[in-house]
Amino acid sequence: MKLSIIIICWNDLKTIRGCLDSIYENTHNTTFEIIVSDNGSTDKSVEFIREHYPSVRVIENGTNLRFAKANNVGIGVSQGEYVLILNPDTIIHEATLDKLVAFADEHPEAGAFGCKVLNPDGSYQESARPFPTLRGEWVAALFLRPLAHLSDWFISDTYTGWKGDTERTVDWISGCSLFARREVLERITGFDAQFFYYYEDVDLCRRIWQAGYSILFTPKMSITHLGGQSTKRFPIAFQLDSKITRYRYFYKYFGKQGARSCRRVSLVSLFIRRFGYGLLQLVVPSDDRKARCEVLRVTYEWNSRVDPVRLVENGEEPKLKLEPLVRVTER
Repeated sequence: MKLSIIIICWNDLKTIRGCLDSIYENTHNTTFEIIVSDNGSTDKSVEFIREHYPSVRVIENGTNLRFAKANNVGIGVSQGEYVLILNPDTIIHEATLDKLVAFADEHPEAGAFGCKVLNPDGSYQESARPFPTLRGEWVAALFLRPLAHLSDWFISDTYTGWKGDTERTVDWISGCSLFARREVLERITGFDAQFFYYYEDVDLCRRIWQAGYSILFTPKMSITHLGGQSTKRFPIAFQLDSKITRYRYFYKYFGKQGARSCRRVSLVSLFIRRFGYGLLQLVVPSDDRKARCEVLRVTYEWNSRVDPVRLVENGEEPKLKLEPLVRVTER
């Protein structure tokens, strides 16, 4: 078996059919298996897949294990030489997987690979980025990214001026489509489950680099990523979850002081964004902008009260007076 494709499903009936069809229709020269790790779907996704795609192996987790754990379940039963972590809201283009396998075979020095990711309108979707650093977080928070055109010192959370049009090494690849050597994933024991949603791909790629492998991006093949289908359902919950895993990441790699510094930059960034969106809402009100302002307000309040070290070490979160907050699952 050359390739194992692992797809997490959580009530993704509307999108997973297009994903599966594109894999079967556009992959010609590669032996592959598809493993769907289902996180307790209630929309008949599992029944649909089993009826229409009998060759797909469906693992029913019974609850929402989130991204890292559910992918580890799939990795644990996979048999391919390579493993592709793939979102259900993606479309594989003609021969993309065949070309990715060939590209990986030609580059034994690399442990993971990424290809060009496109938005539904065909525009470039940023899927390869530099590793987060405290300096980079400040650059992004203060909207100083354009200065990276003048000096690499200002490189933050994006490769300024690069639109995925050249082959290059990158720090990390987005988990919407992350292609890796199975032996490398086994060596680093897969995803770190503490990153239940967000930063799991960043951490995985960082450990791939630490294991002595590079990560390569190639623009020679592409996929389409619809993007954000789950996060749109629970915007506040996912925003808070992203902050939790962000603090865990900075704690893991930069220690207690790094987590505390991360909180300071978060507050500055959120304050600036709240101010900007608030002004826009006063001048040009809209329902979407009103909802965005509310998400920013809650996220700012949560961050202003949280102790990031206690959060990471003991799971202590600030209690906010909100409408019943939908938590996607246990962490």
